[in-house]
Amino acid sequence: MRMKLRRSVLFLLLVTVFAPIVLYTDTLGAYFTSSSSRNEFVEDVSAFTFAGEVRPLNVLPQESSATLKEPLGIVYSEHSTESSSNHSDDSARENARITRQLAGESGEDGIASASNLRTRSGENQSLDENPIRQVTNEVHESAVETRGKSPEGTESTGNISRVVGENDVEKEISSKHSEGTSENVSNKMELKHPENSSQTSGKDISRKQVKSRSERHKEQTVLPDAHVRQLKDQLIRARIYLSLSATRNNPHFIKELRLRMKEILRTLGEATKDSELPRNALEKLKAMEQTLLRGKQIQDDCATVVKKLRAMLHSTEEQLRVHKKQTLFLTHLTANTMPKGLHCLPLRLSTDYFKLNKSQRHFRNEEQLDDPKLYHYALFSDNVLAAAVVVNSTITHAKDPSKHVFHIVTDKLNYAAMRMWFLANPPGEATIQVQNVQEFTWLNSSYSPVLRQLGSASMIDYYFKSRRAEPDSNLKFRNPKYLSIMNHLRFYLPEIFPKLDKVLFLDDDIVVQKDLTGLWSLDLKGKVVGVVETCRESFHRFDRYLNFSNPLISENFNPRACGWAFGMNIFDLDEWRKQNITEVYHKWQNLNHDRLLWKLGTLPPGLITFWNRTYTLDKSWHVLGLGYDPNVPQKDIERAAVIHYNGNLKPWLEIGIPKFRNYWAKFVDYEHIYLRECNIAP
Repeated sequence: MRMKLRRSVLFLLLVTVFAPIVLYTDTLGAYFTSSSSRNEFVEDVSAFTFAGEVRPLNVLPQESSATLKEPLGIVYSEHSTESSSNHSDDSARENARITRQLAGESGEDGIASASNLRTRSGENQSLDENPIRQVTNEVHESAVETRGKSPEGTESTGNISRVVGENDVEKEISSKHSEGTSENVSNKMELKHPENSSQTSGKDISRKQVKSRSERHKEQTVLPDAHVRQLKDQLIRARIYLSLSATRNNPHFIKELRLRMKEILRTLGEATKDSELPRNALEKLKAMEQTLLRGKQIQDDCATVVKKLRAMLHSTEEQLRVHKKQTLFLTHLTANTMPKGLHCLPLRLSTDYFKLNKSQRHFRNEEQLDDPKLYHYALFSDNVLAAAVVVNSTITHAKDPSKHVFHIVTDKLNYAAMRMWFLANPPGEATIQVQNVQEFTWLNSSYSPVLRQLGSASMIDYYFKSRRAEPDSNLKFRNPKYLSIMNHLRFYLPEIFPKLDKVLFLDDDIVVQKDLTGLWSLDLKGKVVGVVETCRESFHRFDRYLNFSNPLISENFNPRACGWAFGMNIFDLDEWRKQNITEVYHKWQNLNHDRLLWKLGTLPPGLITFWNRTYTLDKSWHVLGLGYDPNVPQKDIERAAVIHYNGNLKPWLEIGIPKFRNYWAKFVDYEHIYLRECNIAP
């Protein structure tokens, strides 16, 4: 009896001692398997891989490897969207089923996991081609990132190992096993090469970790000033709820919503960046969001909200259209209105001019006015300050100012003021001549068609009678400057300067930045005028200025011909006289008596009159657009010989483009007694 008892005790002792050893050696054998065996896809569901370590699931019943087939070679590829139409519905369902199996999920969860896989595959094309490795890499990376940050990190690690388990016993075993070895596993992961850590089974995918990964990616791509945008969006949503019948019937909600809107408006203020918001902005945002959620519970009809949004959008677009039209009108009105300071200046100058003796009213060097060997400029202007800037900037950059002669023509109203300015402020050694257009007795309506048209009844009706019932979309063509003969003097240069061979025409809204004497030495090759072309793609071509539906225009000109601009043009007056250009101008002006060939202005008749008679200058001679285009390149401005403020945003007006104003203002002496008395300041 004792012997039997002794044998049974020894037997139990042997079992308790050697059984753990056998089990332990079995685990070591699994751990020390070759790397090549781990690289292969694991077909047996009785074993699972965690952090690169293959372990047997001894509690689960062992299944034969024949029950599972090897998955398709590609779970998802980056070109799947292009090739999806080529696969049948059966293959698509099969791929989805395999994907769900690899993820350890089913139904909608599996589809969500597959969509997450597709999202990241487009972002991380540099990962391994094996899609299972791509997924498991992300799971392992998220596990490493979350481990040690909080107690939840250990729970998430346990969740990974519990995916395969199905009952409480299995969950408890895998959880304890993962907790006991979490530290060792993390150390091994740090030591291994990234390729080895990525070769794990797709069964260990956790949808939580995949979602957190995508959320972190979204956080990294947050739009700038997101809080400002969100606050503005909340105001729009709040206005919608204020206008819906379902929410209006809830007075308590409406009262709360109005209060929140006032808080948001105070919080926003003039802020355009998140950094400009007050400290409590986030609290107000959250409070407003809670109120809007209540509104959504009251009115959850998306169709009604969409209809209201469309109505708001239509109303906003209509308001924008009206405001644009008003802005255009006010801009033209401002551009055509003389500022108070510029109105004061000629009055003060005229008063002082008439106080001078006749002997004091003459300019020096008048004998040089007709010398063809000098550099002559033609400037037609009724703006004293603008003319002064043109002369000052030209003389400042001239190599030899004594050889430069400025011929200024102005109207009767500003004649005395213009003379007084240059008598009080002579331009160094340069020569100045100021003429009154009224003294050109040869320029009358019997000689000039444009003068005859400007005095016609139809022209007066066009300008001075109310035409509200027939609004003209081309508001700029109704500018009163087109009624002035000053604008058309450029077509009578040979008559104004009969003894000169060449003359450089300058507008009064330009600034000279370099010496211009090189223009007189240019060979125009038989052409009449040197111009800088302004065409860019479809802009500033002939069809933008002329009416090509009229056969007189379409039969004589090319609609795609490149346009050019007045403002800085060198004229060969000898060629002008030889080709009788003035008569060409008169001919086309007579044909356009009813304004059917072109609208008012000087550029369209200039394009026609000098058709095939222009010599193209380098663009650096004349840069345009500073009076309407804030995007003129800085490098173009700096290397330009002449910059032109063509457009309504003149530098002497308050509406001028601020960043371009200094190019003009630096040639104005704002400390001058006349400017200070008229309150003209930069």
